Amino acid sequence: MLDAAVRAFARSGYQHASMDDIAELAGVSKPLVYLYLHSKEELFAACIRREAAALVAAVRVAVEQGASADRQLWSGLSGFFTHTAAHPDGWTLLHVQARTHGRPFAREVAAMREELVAFVTQLLAVAARDNAARERLDRADVAAIAYALVGAAESLADWAGDQGGPSAQEAAATLMDFAWAGLGNVLRGEGWAREAVPHPAG
Repeated sequence: MLDAAVRAFARSGYQHASMDDIAELAGVSKPLVYLYLHSKEELFAACIRREAAALVAAVRVAVEQGASADRQLWSGLSGFFTHTAAHPDGWTLLHVQARTHGRPFAREVAAMREELVAFVTQLLAVAARDNAARERLDRADVAAIAYALVGAAESLADWAGDQGGPSAQEAAATLMDFAWAGLGNVLRGEGWAREAVPHPAG
């Protein structure tokens, strides 16, 4: 039932997907759908929670524990893009539909992003402690980098989902090429010279 609902919501949108359509796709009666999930809103929320949990779990499982920082980031990104490529309807539900249909649904997606950001922050914090950056980067710096990486991954997942877009491995490699060259310098304590930026007049 949830599989059918995810497909219907992703392809038709929340407003246009009907409980009749979902019941037909699932091969069950509409009263049975209402028996388990009492409204379309409740069904939509259940789909979002399931897809969000599955994506976070896929990233966590993919990360190579005990590997070097770059290898852990690479494996996590590979897991992210592999999952979104394998579940395009689930990704559309999370990244498009849930964001455009009210705060309760958007909050579910925001909670998923916060969990991913916290996980990436933890990976980067460990990498920073093991490098020269441990005295230069504070928690806020690491969290900001994690937010940037997660946001970039979300945008690339949209592109990778387009027909003719890159494969999951190509998307992961693109983001690693873009991010790690800079991150490598930061973790060695060789960040961009911020002091060169003039401060605005007070």
